[in-house]
Amino acid sequence: MPDPLPRSADVVIIGAGQAGLAVAYHLARRGLTVSEDVLVLDRGPGPGGAWQHRWSSLTLGGTHHLHDLPGMSEAGLSFSSAPTDVPARDVVANYYGTYEQRHGIAVLRPVTVTEVTRDGTGYRVMASAGSAVSEVRARVVVSATGTWTRPRIPYVPGRETFAGRQLTTAEFVSADAFAGMRVAVVGGGTSALTFLDEVGDVAAQVLWFTRRPPTFHDEEVELSPERGRVAVAIQDEAARAGRPLPSIVSVTGLPRSALVRRLEASGRLERLPMFAEMTPDGVVTREDVPIPLDAVIWATGFRPEIDHLRPLGVVNDAGGVAVEDGRVRGEDGLFLAGYGPQASTLSSNRAARVTARTISELLASDG
Repeated sequence: MPDPLPRSADVVIIGAGQAGLAVAYHLARRGLTVSEDVLVLDRGPGPGGAWQHRWSSLTLGGTHHLHDLPGMSEAGLSFSSAPTDVPARDVVANYYGTYEQRHGIAVLRPVTVTEVTRDGTGYRVMASAGSAVSEVRARVVVSATGTWTRPRIPYVPGRETFAGRQLTTAEFVSADAFAGMRVAVVGGGTSALTFLDEVGDVAAQVLWFTRRPPTFHDEEVELSPERGRVAVAIQDEAARAGRPLPSIVSVTGLPRSALVRRLEASGRLERLPMFAEMTPDGVVTREDVPIPLDAVIWATGFRPEIDHLRPLGVVNDAGGVAVEDGRVRGEDGLFLAGYGPQASTLSSNRAARVTARTISELLASDG
């Protein structure tokens, strides 16, 4: 049953995906007790973060490499040896669940945080009705809410008139739903390529639209150290300035992976410029050529889920937050984990150690 009484803790972590779990782990290593000093809240029904909501055909063999959480080896787990032929959502949920148990990270679920407000020298975290806890007061708040709940759909004139089916990456369930259809996949990232592959096997036609020509590089899966450093630097500069974060793929490009080679061989990697408008029957190109369609899949990325922070006044009109080294500027007790330069699994894990150290020093200074 939901706990109607407010609770208090030194630290509240909102989100139990990779970033939130990594911060909880490092705080525990510094002597804080999870479930007492630190409360971890998560909106999902179970472990796995956003991965538990991904489609069943997506495997670890067909997605970005996942780096291990800090201390995962202590639980006898590693994504480097994880099964690559079963649904990734099942593997990640199982590994994260085992990780939570092994390290004593008790997560309150489900808790949907609706807003964070100031409360004296700390913060008040409010949750929606039906959550496992209604309210938590804390000296420090770590928001590690990711992006899965905020898919990005670009403005296109006439989009609301289209009579066919429209869905985002987060709403994709199975390619079988598009059997015999004429389908447009919009977006220049790995998810878009995956949809071209899977939907292309069953659809009558699949077309690929992107705003700019895609850039491919010769690394099979992993980014080179130099490419990674450039991506992190660009994300960090945007975060420090409080600007909306650029998409990672616009910075790094796409690896010439087995998936890319397969799409090239099947003739599905022929990119078309973004269409100018949508009609009830399909889309119209910039050359005023109509293209009939039955469905559009918007694989156009995500925005950070930060609406719960708006009452604090830290989210600017452009939808950005000024963040330096994971800490929100002007808010000594407010941190964003997995945001901007911390978005990858590797950088998120490294940043979690720094965030935990800063939080420990802050709590110590409070006496």
